[in-house]
Amino acid sequence: MFGRYGATDQEKPPLPPLAEERKAAPALLSEPEIEEEHPETAKVKPVNQEMNRTKEHIYHLLMEQIDLQSASQMEKEELQQQIIALIGDIVIEQKLAINQQEQAFLANQIVDDMLGLGPLEPLLKDEAITDILVNGPSQVYIERKGKLELSDVIFRNDAHVMNIAQRIVTAVGRRVDESTPICDARLKDGSRVNVIAPPLSLRGCSISIRKFAKKKITLDVMVRQNNISEDLSKVLKIAAASRLNIIISGGTGSGKTTLLNALSRLIDHGERIVTIEDAAELQLQQPHVVPLETRPANLEGHGEITMRDLVKNALRMRPDRIILGEVRGPEALDMLQAMNTGHDGSMGTLHANNPREALTRLENMVNMAGYKLPNHVVRHQISSAVQMIVQIQRMRDGMRRITHVTEIVGMEGDVIVTQDLFTYQFEGEDNNGMLLGSFRPTGLRPNFCQQAAYFGLEQALLEVM
Repeated sequence: MFGRYGATDQEKPPLPPLAEERKAAPALLSEPEIEEEHPETAKVKPVNQEMNRTKEHIYHLLMEQIDLQSASQMEKEELQQQIIALIGDIVIEQKLAINQQEQAFLANQIVDDMLGLGPLEPLLKDEAITDILVNGPSQVYIERKGKLELSDVIFRNDAHVMNIAQRIVTAVGRRVDESTPICDARLKDGSRVNVIAPPLSLRGCSISIRKFAKKKITLDVMVRQNNISEDLSKVLKIAAASRLNIIISGGTGSGKTTLLNALSRLIDHGERIVTIEDAAELQLQQPHVVPLETRPANLEGHGEITMRDLVKNALRMRPDRIILGEVRGPEALDMLQAMNTGHDGSMGTLHANNPREALTRLENMVNMAGYKLPNHVVRHQISSAVQMIVQIQRMRDGMRRITHVTEIVGMEGDVIVTQDLFTYQFEGEDNNGMLLGSFRPTGLRPNFCQQAAYFGLEQALLEVM
């Protein structure tokens, strides 16, 4: 009934039949819905539209009576009580058919609009939701357990979506409008946000939110969730503790940052760590962490600070480890040089479908720096700097799994030589559609045994291989 602003599961009234069918429809092999073929919808729709008109009427009358500047400085509970009282007066004065529960619900939505992120607030509070994807005012998708589904949340109009987007980016000192229609930002809890506005987005402003998990994900938690096996977890722990330079590779939404956070928990608390990101979202637990974040250019086109600028500056900050949230451009060259100049144990993520493609992408990104280095020189730098690639994938059942733990052994001619230490072997699926498989060691002796021995971990490494 109040889906226009969004609602929590506890507060949200029943959906009309068409909306229920829309949410329950299978993702594959489903026919397009035709409203005329649902006569029961025609009976519900006029009532629903009438209630929406009532809600809009109350909202506009309320806005005329509220001092927005004073309201923004009030506590949320106090503001909500005052708005409930005002709504009650409007209902009596206008003789509107709306009960007390609906009045309280409407008040909560208005408070969210004024102090929070409006219709997105209930979705942000739902810990089962990992992604929120706003495709204009009337289409908001969410991801639960790796599966996308259409929510019943609807914004008032395009301007409402744009207002929420501007509120998000302004909080971190950025801007989004027609002159700068693309922006990366973050929420207060660390959730990552991407906004793309008209004229680039043809359906109105689009907001993509990757929610920050309040529950800390560790390698042990990933074992319990079957993202990795016990033995594979031990190898990753030993690799991180042995100060290997590690690249985490995977597709969009595969869990690269989550895995990077989990691996970073193995870093000694006595080390100085510098993190570099476009929009800060890493949540390291060590006491000595210096987080750095890029800055876009201002309206005059000046003042931009890139990832490459920050990597260069990080080398002057006496870091023990440098962690890049995502490598996507010429900063790859500076990262490799840092890894080759004593900053062992550095980590980063990049987008690639398998470990071999990750190496190719690294090579291409180094070439973006514009130095026109010969291929064999670039590959030699990569093989000398990077010691392990961990490939993670979101599979068709929605589960994220590590599919490869690949070690870089060295060079043969102009070719980088790698060996797999662990691979995921698909074996079928169960009656619930969950994939079955196992994380199998290849039985090869790890090339980093000598480095593990330096930290007293060689025997533990060989036992799980």
